[in-house]
Amino acid sequence: MNSKILQSKSEMTKFQVLTEIAAHQPNVRQKEIAIKIGVTPQAISEYMKELISEGLIHSDGRVRYKITKDGVEWVLDNAAELKRYSQSVMEDIISHVSTWTAICDEDVHKNDKVFIEMRNGLLYATKTKDTGIYGTSIMYGEAGYEIGVTDLKGYMHVETNTITICKIPRIKRGGSNAVNLERLKPIIDSKPYIGAIGTEALMSLKRIGVTPNVMFGASESAIQAAYHGLASAVVIVEDEVSYLLSRLENESIPYEIVDLSKPGIK
Repeated sequence: MNSKILQSKSEMTKFQVLTEIAAHQPNVRQKEIAIKIGVTPQAISEYMKELISEGLIHSDGRVRYKITKDGVEWVLDNAAELKRYSQSVMEDIISHVSTWTAICDEDVHKNDKVFIEMRNGLLYATKTKDTGIYGTSIMYGEAGYEIGVTDLKGYMHVETNTITICKIPRIKRGGSNAVNLERLKPIIDSKPYIGAIGTEALMSLKRIGVTPNVMFGASESAIQAAYHGLASAVVIVEDEVSYLLSRLENESIPYEIVDLSKPGIK
């Protein structure tokens, strides 16, 4: 993988400095950052100057620094790049030495050859259906329960699925009372994985008799579901949409947005 941040120690250090600033802004102690990432305070000072000149941070005092919008985007872009690299390592290297967990379709004994496939985001093991991906069971497993599988052979391609973003108004614009429930219900009924962000979102789902799979951490959960091939819908209050879109863009997750505010809502 060609990666500027992985090829350059300076870029990696800049990434570390910027994330520390974001975590501790606005009162940033350069000495503490220097100790944490293992460089000199003088070096941190130079990185600060560079970050200011590049418009990634803003200073309004001697020790007061804030990360800018461009800085946030730079961190997210590089964090996504590092994540893609780590996933590549997992797929290309770790898979040859790891033990994978799968759910048994039928009783499996230790050292049985089992075939593996992904269903609804989970791995399943079977002895009868040749999926082209196979390994060896390391233990006895009862049908419907998990086993460990090692020495996995073959390639599993899981298509990243789409996230449907169902935007709804905040309480000051009506909340769940102002949601087009007739449009919301068929969307929710068509998705196996449902997330809610905001109390108004939770109440909108309650009005159609649905309990979400996840509420807290719904953005990250939906992203992981998409990577595991699950189509999902995230019912989300309007002022949280921009953050979710930023995460999906950085992760290259396909999505669609549906505005579910009733006509005439301002």
